[in-house]
Amino acid sequence: MTYRPLTKALPDGDVSQSLLPNDDGDSWAEFAQVFRNTVSPLPAWAEVFEPLRTSTVDDLTVVAQVGQSLDGRIATASGHSHYINGPAGITHLHRLRSLVDAVVVGVGTVLADDPQLTVRRCAGPHPVRVVLDPNGRLPASAKVFAGDGIRRLWVTAEGTKSVAPAGVEVVALPATDGCITPATVLAALAERGLRRILVEGGANTVSRFLAAGCLDRLHVTVAPVIFGSGRPGFILPPVARADQALRTPMRSYQLDDEVLFDCDLSAQRLPVGRAKIST
Repeated sequence: MTYRPLTKALPDGDVSQSLLPNDDGDSWAEFAQVFRNTVSPLPAWAEVFEPLRTSTVDDLTVVAQVGQSLDGRIATASGHSHYINGPAGITHLHRLRSLVDAVVVGVGTVLADDPQLTVRRCAGPHPVRVVLDPNGRLPASAKVFAGDGIRRLWVTAEGTKSVAPAGVEVVALPATDGCITPATVLAALAERGLRRILVEGGANTVSRFLAAGCLDRLHVTVAPVIFGSGRPGFILPPVARADQALRTPMRSYQLDDEVLFDCDLSAQRLPVGRAKIST
């Protein structure tokens, strides 16, 4: 799969329509190692990943990913979502997983989809799995809790009475009206040495991190399908006028028949802190 920029200005004023292709085999595992060694330059085709290496705000880099239809839906009205994106969009998601320290999802996504949150479509390390579940609703049988040697964090509200499966770390955090703020979550992850964070879903979780100013980047992969109705990709407070909408610097890439929008949110990102241990 090639990351093909829709427009890329060059010094001589020309526009390049292609980048060097990357490989899904052992070379991606090697790339993941180079990515973490922030001194080594990345190859030309990897410009979409360069902003995820280091933060311009604090020690954390937080990226959210959304896969949606052309009309902004992440699922049908009944909740069915497998699969909106094609192989290229799904592979991009797995590549993101292989480059971060932790992947974060809300309890609703786990209850609806029971995801594994592992890296399977490319080579590379599995991230720490983090589930935001203030009321401790998840069953022990959830795939994110599988004892596969990967660290698992179950984030609950303080005072929640829940018994974690063997090997799962319970992170009890202060909550207001049953909600834990994104900044509180990120601070807790930083305290545990996790500094590159992928917020994968669902729409409510991604939207809360976006509204709270807790994202450095937002990757939106749009598939060429139209649902006409269904569940939206973002759930944000309404604006009265079009000129009040959030506008960000953005780059776009062709992923086979899909388009990846890489949105730069660093200007509105609030500082959280530093990770105790670099991973």
